[in-house]
Amino acid sequence: MRIAQEEIFGPVATIMAYDSLEQAIEIANDTAYGLSACITGDPAKAAAVAPELRAGMVAINNWGPSPGAPFGGYKQSGNGREGGLYGLKDFMEVKSISGLPA
Repeated sequence: MRIAQEEIFGPVATIMAYDSLEQAIEIANDTAYGLSACITGDPAKAAAVAPELRAGMVAINNWGPSPGAPFGGYKQSGNGREGGLYGLKDFMEVKSISGLPA
């Protein structure tokens, strides 16, 4: 369905049925986008699923990033982060220096 394949901004919830946890993860990851995901239910089970989702932000039994958390997505939802330590590092320049005396 188009609504499951595109980034929808607005007060919209897409609800789809699945037969297994593996199928649910596959459905969630089967999109060119990955800004955010929301998992509801048993927090321990949700915590095991969260790393499997190709999304920049995953909320468990709530919505919205924690204050100070990095904001950004995966895939065509953007590269890089805003906010938090990772967002700050985007504005820094890194230098490697080798061969210094001990």
